[in-house]
Amino acid sequence: MSRLKEYYKSEVAPAMMKKFNYKSPMQIPRLEKVVVNIGAGDAKDNAKIIDNIVADLTLITGQKAVPTTAKKSVSNFKLREGSKIGAKVTLRSEKMYEFVDKFFNIGLPRVRDFKGINPNSFDGRGNYSVGIKEQLIFPEVEYDKVDKIRGMDIVFVTTAQNDEEARELLTLLGAPFQKV
Repeated sequence: MSRLKEYYKSEVAPAMMKKFNYKSPMQIPRLEKVVVNIGAGDAKDNAKIIDNIVADLTLITGQKAVPTTAKKSVSNFKLREGSKIGAKVTLRSEKMYEFVDKFFNIGLPRVRDFKGINPNSFDGRGNYSVGIKEQLIFPEVEYDKVDKIRGMDIVFVTTAQNDEEARELLTLLGAPFQKV
């Protein structure tokens, strides 16, 4: 079992139960899944770009990435329905906790001029989204093998009922939020 999952059971769950006065342990919010997404508009011209993105995501998350396709055709962007325009990975259970631990403790501190992640990026239902500008913050990615620096979106999906519960959960898991 991962270190973060053990920490959740021993430290986070009791602290959440006490702070929000839950009557049952099943009410305690938990991390359900983490979705990591890289979009590449320039991939419509070159299919090799998608292969590189999938390889990078697979390396970063430890799980095979899935190419994503365009849902609609948009003539202004020269985009056809069904063409591959990115890749995503949905992480659950052990791999999710390993990725979250690596992201909060290794990846984010390597960001230049890092002051913390935005505490207002919650969606109102307890889910949190964060975008990063380059995939080089992860130690698995070698600078020499990167064809182009790309950003990614990371979405933390929780079972929290509101943003306050989700913020507390992520803070206890180690999320470095900005001081307001």
